[in-house]
Amino acid sequence: MDKIRVTAVSYLNTKPLLYGLLNSPLAAQLDLELNIPAVCAEKLTQGQADLALVPVAVLPELRSPHLISDYCIGTVGAVKTVCIYSDVPLEEVETIYLDHHSRTSVQLTKVLLRDYWKLSPTLIPAKDGYIKKIGDRTAGLVIGDRTIGLEQQFEYIYDLGAVWMEHTGLPFVFAAWVSNRALPAAFVKRFNKALASGVAQIEKLKYLLPSPHPDFSVEEYFTKYISYQFDAPKRQALKQFLAAIADEAPAVSVAGL
Repeated sequence: MDKIRVTAVSYLNTKPLLYGLLNSPLAAQLDLELNIPAVCAEKLTQGQADLALVPVAVLPELRSPHLISDYCIGTVGAVKTVCIYSDVPLEEVETIYLDHHSRTSVQLTKVLLRDYWKLSPTLIPAKDGYIKKIGDRTAGLVIGDRTIGLEQQFEYIYDLGAVWMEHTGLPFVFAAWVSNRALPAAFVKRFNKALASGVAQIEKLKYLLPSPHPDFSVEEYFTKYISYQFDAPKRQALKQFLAAIADEAPAVSVAGL
């Protein structure tokens, strides 16, 4: 049997899921790569991966997306590692750099600016090194591991998971396991079992994964800020998010929603 080509986000928040996969009998069937979210999305859309943990904003670009897993990268309220950082209140911001690592966070920023804050600052696609340019009336959306420690550098921090919850009353899904075709039921069952086993090992992982910052608790991050179960409220939240970005992307029918 050919191996299933899998690409997954390389950030800290995926480690429990990856731990489960790599320590399961299923590992021998997987050809696994780690990439930033935008590259995961690109590989799936171009057919270079059979299954990917991708930013959910890519779903409208897929011909027949299948959400195959009971697990995701989500949050119920604050997420800690997807934030807008600024020296001044958001209503005084003139320009926002948009992190180039993930379109989901970029789209979420646009939705919240339009529908919640009702602000229209200039939005600039960011390039490497842009965090150093944040200051005065220029803010920046930063996601992933690069956010760790930034709360000590900026006076105003807008956590997009918390703001989405305030806006909608719903959790949020940043990334989900997606395939371009239906996968065998037996594989999906084993895949979900492996992911579940990884999430169950978070207590162990806090000892295996070094903290990326002296003031950062890996266990607290995995248990308080990241919510891995792709449950009914998160599926509803994903439907609402996809509807909110439909003006910029066509509506999509997703198997599993």
